[in-house]
Amino acid sequence: MTIQRTAVVGAGTMGNGIAHVLALHGRSVTLIDVDPDALASATDTIAGNLDRQVGKGHIEAEEKSDALDRISTATDVAAGVDDVDLVVEAVPEEKEMKAEIFGALDAHAPEEAVLASNTSSISITWIGAQTERPGQVIGMHFFNPVPVMTLVEVVRGQRTTDATLDAVSGLAEDLDKNPVEVEDYPGFVSNRVLMPMINEAIFCVMEGVAEPDNIDTVMTLGMNHPMGPLTLADFIGLDVCLHILEVLHDELGDDKYRPCPLLRRKVTAGELGRKAGEGFFSYD
Repeated sequence: MTIQRTAVVGAGTMGNGIAHVLALHGRSVTLIDVDPDALASATDTIAGNLDRQVGKGHIEAEEKSDALDRISTATDVAAGVDDVDLVVEAVPEEKEMKAEIFGALDAHAPEEAVLASNTSSISITWIGAQTERPGQVIGMHFFNPVPVMTLVEVVRGQRTTDATLDAVSGLAEDLDKNPVEVEDYPGFVSNRVLMPMINEAIFCVMEGVAEPDNIDTVMTLGMNHPMGPLTLADFIGLDVCLHILEVLHDELGDDKYRPCPLLRRKVTAGELGRKAGEGFFSYD
């Protein structure tokens, strides 16, 4: 299966990054969001990020122009997916929202189209069950910032076909990404390993083991991590970290995934990390 015509549902940070990469690598992209302001902001962000790539000599000015020409926008799913080969859903991690979107995608996308989700924790098997085409539903978990990070977790649901897996893995390679096939278990590989580490770092703060900057210094200098776990949590969003830990705890039933009470308190207080200006560290 050749994937040339694509759509991305959700114009947030992940959605605009995925659209950016698809367009830069020759795919037509319809970026879909119910909020026109979000679409305008996303296209501005993509243009700015492409400008930076030109400035650094990573791409030519003509490549930037061609990529922007390949991107269109829509506020209605039905109008945006009627002729696509692939749709990537990149909306917030809310099961009800994803169920509604995949129902609409199933109703309006061509019968042969692949429906992918950028979910970081929700079951691909469950998402596929919201459609009449579970064999064509797959996880395509990109990492932030999408234009820079090369990993894509390709998540195979219980009924995902070999053809779907091969098509999506091939597309990821065409996008200069490194696809890694993983099975459909809570948190996949990345968050099942990462989130307990972040959670334990938060317990260290709560229990007074060390200050946040010292905890991060131990992990960057002692473990050679490029970014400390608390800085990374702020970058991801503390609300996102809490949601993933809740999924891991609920689905696996193991108390090692129990979210730290300090994490819950910060999320309740609106201290969500970099996007809120305050998390474990303060941001301008």
